[in-house]
Amino acid sequence: MSKTAETIIHNARITTLDPKKPEVDAIAIAGGKVLAIGAEADMRKLADGKTKMINGGGRRIIPGLNDSHTHLIRGGLNYNMELRWENVPSVADALRMLKAQAAVTPAPQWVRVVGGWSEFQFAERRLPTLDEINAAAPETPVFILHLYGQALLNQAAIKVLGFDKNTPNPPGGVIEKDAKGNPTGLLVAKPSALILYSTLAKGPKLPIEDQINSTRHYMREMNRLGITSVIDAGGGGQNYPDDYDVIQRLHDDGQMTVRIAYNLFAQTAGKELNDYERWVELTEPGAGSDMLRMNGAGENLTWSAADFENFLEPRPDLAPVMESELEPIVELLAEREWPFRIHATYDETIDRFLGVFERVNGKQPFKTRFIIDHAETVSERNIERIKALGGGIAIQHRMAFQGEYFVNRYGKDAAMATPPIAKMLEQGLPVGAGTDATRVASYDPWVALYWLTTGKTVGGMPLYDNDNVLDRETALMLWTKGSAWFSGEADVKGSLAPGQYADLAVLSADYMAVAPEEIRRINSVMTMVGGKVVYGEGNYQSLSPKLPPASPSWSPVLHQQSPAQRPEASPHERACHDGCSHGCGVHGHDHGIAWNNPIPVADSKSFWGALGCSCFTV
Repeated sequence: MSKTAETIIHNARITTLDPKKPEVDAIAIAGGKVLAIGAEADMRKLADGKTKMINGGGRRIIPGLNDSHTHLIRGGLNYNMELRWENVPSVADALRMLKAQAAVTPAPQWVRVVGGWSEFQFAERRLPTLDEINAAAPETPVFILHLYGQALLNQAAIKVLGFDKNTPNPPGGVIEKDAKGNPTGLLVAKPSALILYSTLAKGPKLPIEDQINSTRHYMREMNRLGITSVIDAGGGGQNYPDDYDVIQRLHDDGQMTVRIAYNLFAQTAGKELNDYERWVELTEPGAGSDMLRMNGAGENLTWSAADFENFLEPRPDLAPVMESELEPIVELLAEREWPFRIHATYDETIDRFLGVFERVNGKQPFKTRFIIDHAETVSERNIERIKALGGGIAIQHRMAFQGEYFVNRYGKDAAMATPPIAKMLEQGLPVGAGTDATRVASYDPWVALYWLTTGKTVGGMPLYDNDNVLDRETALMLWTKGSAWFSGEADVKGSLAPGQYADLAVLSADYMAVAPEEIRRINSVMTMVGGKVVYGEGNYQSLSPKLPPASPSWSPVLHQQSPAQRPEASPHERACHDGCSHGCGVHGHDHGIAWNNPIPVADSKSFWGALGCSCFTV
């Protein structure tokens, strides 16, 4: 590596996560990697006449965030089509957005709201009704996905889909019908989400050029939030290599702004082993580049192993054939030394998986990592078994969106460690953090960091006591160094230490110092990947690469404000009619609904409203 810096960022508060120098005020970059960290005077000694000097403005800088479990490749193909309800404070606001988008969406396109929201974020603390949805969009088909539990369709969508009195319920799902036998528009997962995803898949797709544009805009949104790396966990209908064409084209054209390590997800029930027998001959872990590389198998290894975390329904029991279907796949992966990951919400599921893994390990010892994804109710005993086999757990903030439902079904005590992150860390288990975006939780890492450090849902309900709430540095480490283990890249990413990738985010507010409720509002004002600026705003906007406008012309990305652009609370704008001591310019509706509806905590003084603002407090 050159001993002369290409770029120096100075006048900053840099959290390096390097134990030798945990906080410094300057960083020198060369060849896409960190050259040195330390005092500004020392870093300036590494400059010459060509070195670019960037003033950090006293801001907090952190290593680039790394989502250890998301679905960027699939999400990118659809991003420009989707209306996002992240941070929308009320049902009234959500319906206004829906109405406005329906007005500009041409036939045969749909308006789609797919993940990233919970009714508990709304001041009304309820879902929009089917009547409200039909009134907002009487002619344009609407599909609204609500967690893994249900989807709301308007009458226009029912007509386009051809649902009628004679349409049978699919396996594991219910098409709700009224007293006359007509579909109401409510699709219910009982418990499988297949009915929801198969219906969503019937909507029109974007042309390939718009998919490319959409993926670029989605990566830019990741960069805006400080994300520089992800691990893509595959998805249903995401066949390798055909459905990786868009991301491969972007890579080949030098337009990647997020590093992606991707897993290969078995597609067809009953033929999962065939998928892996074919794929082990086509590719291998590590194939690709430092921007796009193959990472192993999963998160679906066999469909009989899927235990959807639909907390609106009882826990599903896996079929008796699961072990016999899973074992030969794991044997193949162990023989070929492929890392693998597998979806598992419940401890009962994990227990059965580990029985298979232990049998295979006894015959063909694992030589590489495996990952349990989610693990909301994993037991301490099974944490020990995972560690003994050399595995790790990738956790996500799905409970921030579904915690109220979990508490309602299983009780507050059962929710106190869902997942038991502190126990995992006590055992020395590799733990990586992520979102599992986009179909349930938001892709916003700051909502996840808020959940990790406060223990609260997006609706403000406290889930955990202090034993399962993390300090801010530990939570950040899970989102950086922790996640790097899951793609076998801990030697090159996760900290701002010399020799590591120069992937970093300059933050809009000091994550280490702001009030807890402010964490979820943070974004990056400048993001670097490999020492190159991929996003900038404000004083750094001139450094930000140009991006073509979102396409097609009716895209919600063009016609609706992004979550970052929605107005924040202003303590001086106005106070609500209930005599709050604080003003609030966020909600723009009758605050009385916040008092006249039940809130998801016993103590009303501990509830801080839909966006964490104080207009509902006393």
